[in-house]
Amino acid sequence: MTDWSEPIRKKGFVLNFQTKKLQEISDRHITNPCRSVEEYEKLNMLGQGTYGVVYRVRDKKTKKEYALKKVKVDRDLFRDGFPVACLREISILKSCKHENIVDLKEVVVGEQLEKIFLVMEYCEQDLASLLDNLEKPFSESEVKCIIMQLLRGLEYLHGHYIIHRDIKVSNLLLTDTGCLKIADFGLARTFSVPQKSMTPGLVTLWYRPPELLLGSPNQSTAIDMWAVGCILGELLSHKPLLPGTSEISQINLIVDLLGTPSESIWPGFKDLPALQNFNLRQQPYNNLKTRFPYLSQVGLRLLNFLFMYDPMKRATAVECLQSSYFKEAPLPADPKLMPSFPQHRNLKASTSSMTSGRTRTQERVGNSNISDILGNVLKKKRFE
Repeated sequence: MTDWSEPIRKKGFVLNFQTKKLQEISDRHITNPCRSVEEYEKLNMLGQGTYGVVYRVRDKKTKKEYALKKVKVDRDLFRDGFPVACLREISILKSCKHENIVDLKEVVVGEQLEKIFLVMEYCEQDLASLLDNLEKPFSESEVKCIIMQLLRGLEYLHGHYIIHRDIKVSNLLLTDTGCLKIADFGLARTFSVPQKSMTPGLVTLWYRPPELLLGSPNQSTAIDMWAVGCILGELLSHKPLLPGTSEISQINLIVDLLGTPSESIWPGFKDLPALQNFNLRQQPYNNLKTRFPYLSQVGLRLLNFLFMYDPMKRATAVECLQSSYFKEAPLPADPKLMPSFPQHRNLKASTSSMTSGRTRTQERVGNSNISDILGNVLKKKRFE
């Protein structure tokens, strides 16, 4: 009688297109079958987003706790095989091994073909809900600790030709030992040199860089670095830095903070698609120093470097980690000495307590193309 829990041992063959001969499949390409999701006990929901629902679960055998992400899949897509987007996320997560990137333990399945779940290491906090419930804001030393870990994770990703494309506080997890983990790779993509065009406008609105807002077809690691600047500003000011409600609103907030870009500081700026339909408001001043009067000169320099309009000149993760900002007082806190917090996501009253904090429902507003939003309201003009 066959034991279906045992690994598949039967040898198979594939056709080698170079030699035109059948080639035996090696043992290293034969894997165990996926376990059932029923082997995990569901405890509570941790979060829900556009690309999946995440639960806290417990392995019934080992009693260890994990995060279980139910991947949102269109049933009809299975007619053409396993969804490419889901395969991409699993492939990227399996290839990443770094202390600041969430670890994928295994993939489990439900009774129906389209029910797919990712089992990942469990982290006690996500930064968004933590910020919504903090009684006392993070100190500058703690902010530096968080940002340095984020930069190390991005240094690893970018060094392995991976763009996350959705860096935001709700996708950053924290353990009780102070370790930050980058999570949710549903939008992540690998890139090559030279880079190819990718689907535009997917980065969450509050953290979306100006090149995407203005319709640039090119995407690089610079879009992740703009988001780092937004998160650094958010942690330092204790509130979202650029909380736009639409693409136009988002552009105006950026211009208010950094001034109006020009061809001299951003070559190719005047040729961006969105600028064929409207004029940016003229605002000649960089107001970062006004917004952060307590920040040191090297801190302001780092923020300016992260907020360079030209993606080619924007800071890289490697460059940021070498910044003097992390070497001056107050020095970054040791992750092990970071404070611990109540696990708000696991409390029965978490829904009511989180809704009383800062609302983040506007984060994904504005995914439509800015040219469609403008319509006939604004006259077609160009920068000269």
